[in-house]
Order: sequence, then structure tokens, then C-alpha cells
Amino acid sequence: MPRDRMGKLAAIATAAGAFSGLFGVGGGTVIVPLLILWFGYGEREATGTSLVAIVVIALFAAVGQGLYGNVNLLQGLLVGAPAVGGVVLGTGLQQRIPQRSISLLFAGMLVAIAIQLVIG
Repeated sequence: MPRDRMGKLAAIATAAGAFSGLFGVGGGTVIVPLLILWFGYGEREATGTSLVAIVVIALFAAVGQGLYGNVNLLQGLLVGAPAVGGVVLGTGLQQRIPQRSISLLFAGMLVAIAIQLVIG
């Protein structure tokens, strides 16, 4: 793998890890957009790649937060278990929506989140 590509992947990983530890986000807000912009991934490929990376990131972030006493394991499981159904539905839906529509929906979601964070 070319050195430039490895450097960009390392930058994406570092940013995603930092955002995950700071804010509990990283995949959808950091990895997916950067894979699309820097590597030309399609939405589906970027999302799938991000989900694999997030498994590792989330594990380490949860352990780190747990060491500080910031994890409620029972509530985390109560949120996570039904989310599996949402993942199945969302993945199936993503495969049926045109890629351009997915891009526009994703961009709109990021803008809405940014506006919400700014106005608070």
C-alpha cells in the first residue's frame, strides 16, 4: 500500500478515535466522509468499511470510558440490543435507495446535526 494512502488512513483513524473518545462519534461523522473525499469510496463501501473500523474503536473507547466510571453497562445493552434490528432495516433500505439519494440524505443529516450543535 502506498505511503501516502497509509498516511491518510492513519489520519482518518486518529481523527475517528479522538472523536469517538471525546464525543462518542467517529464512524459516520469522520470516517465515512473522509473515505468518500480522500479515497473516492461510494457511500455503501464507506459505510461498510466504517462499521468494521468502529467495532474496534468502540471497544477501546468503551473500555477507556469504563475506566473512568462513565459506562452504564445495563443501559448500554438495553440501547444496543434493539439497535441490531435497526441495523438490519437500515442496511436493507440502503441497498434499495440510489447512491446519490443516500449521499444527499447523509449530507443533510450532518448539516442538521451541525446546526443543532451550534444553536444548542
